[in-house]
Amino acid sequence: MPRIKPFRGIRPPRELVELVESRPYDVLESEEARAEAGTNEKSLYHIIKPEINFPEGTSEYDPRVYESGAEQFRLFQEKGWLKKDAEENYYLYAQTMNGRPQYGLVVCCHTEDYQNGVIKKHELTRRDKEEDRMKHVRNTNANIEPVFLAYKERPALAAIIEKYAATEPVYDFIAPIDGFGHQFWIISDEQDKATITAEFAAMDALYIADGHHRSAAAALVGAERAAANPNNTGDEEYNFYMAVCFPAQQLTILDYNRVVKDLNGQTPAEFLAALDEDFVVEKKGEECYKPQAAHEFSLYVDGCWYSLTARPGTYADADPIGCLDVDISSRLILDKRLGITDLRSDKRIDFVGGLRGLGELKRRVDSGEMQMALALYPVSMKQIMDIADNGLIMPPKATWFEPKLRSGLVIHSLD
Repeated sequence: MPRIKPFRGIRPPRELVELVESRPYDVLESEEARAEAGTNEKSLYHIIKPEINFPEGTSEYDPRVYESGAEQFRLFQEKGWLKKDAEENYYLYAQTMNGRPQYGLVVCCHTEDYQNGVIKKHELTRRDKEEDRMKHVRNTNANIEPVFLAYKERPALAAIIEKYAATEPVYDFIAPIDGFGHQFWIISDEQDKATITAEFAAMDALYIADGHHRSAAAALVGAERAAANPNNTGDEEYNFYMAVCFPAQQLTILDYNRVVKDLNGQTPAEFLAALDEDFVVEKKGEECYKPQAAHEFSLYVDGCWYSLTARPGTYADADPIGCLDVDISSRLILDKRLGITDLRSDKRIDFVGGLRGLGELKRRVDSGEMQMALALYPVSMKQIMDIADNGLIMPPKATWFEPKLRSGLVIHSLD
């Protein structure tokens, strides 16, 4: 059963939230963050992308960069751009994309629940990325950005969410770049807080939707602090980390598509002929074509779109991994036909989130940068939870959640 608690959030005053808030650190490059921050000294990028505080070209992994992030966090609080709430609260965070809202409860989760699998993962983490986030947490002494979790809906939580969503939010703004709506409420009522704590304790598990490296880093830093404290009880603030928890059925998972630099020595005609062994190949024309169902793929090559439908026998529906389109495409197209075996490191392949649309795939091929593009049907939240429940790991680059959580609405201190 997940163990959660309310916390004294560190937040911007209402009138400053749109100056402080930002996109999460891992969805943009350093120069994009530098451009978005511009002359805005209140931008959270000075804390979460602190390399922008140094001359262009400074490594984001330079020890001075981590120290700068911590110093900026201190200055933001000193100048009143971030203020700590007087009481421990839960919070409610709503995002609206294309007129469709989703409501997440902002809580602190116990690091042991990540370590023992009560908070379930579906992706592998990379040690270098864990180390990067660990250094950021160590230096700032805080979880500056939340992890994105999902849970199986519970009526009592739905009632609390509905109650607060009917009131005036503390924050209410439209984010630049994506144009999505963001709202935020404080849950301070003692009975409501007790109900939330009890409802989470009655769950079997929580599921990481996005933020595997942040979860791993928070758990590792928590374990370090606990080991260094001979009087550690498990209740200390460093044993908890911040997450936004959404009912699973509200979440939107978009397609996560692939673009490839070459056809491994084949002509387009030879490539298409080879694919016919494992797929029913249908020419669709010059207009963008989106996969209509699982096991159908859209291929763009040589100025034309094609539908690829996996033939019976090329996948196993009873296998939670083998039936995934990301696995089918990796085995039968990328590996078998193009010689791409490691999606994490092969420089011939790149990945494009579905929010950019099929037009972005077409653009990158038409520009000559890439030679082919492959669009996938998105995985479902049920597939993710089934895989996590079975202790399995999804293939790389399988999920793309939108909208992304904005950073800077609330921060959790480890003190």
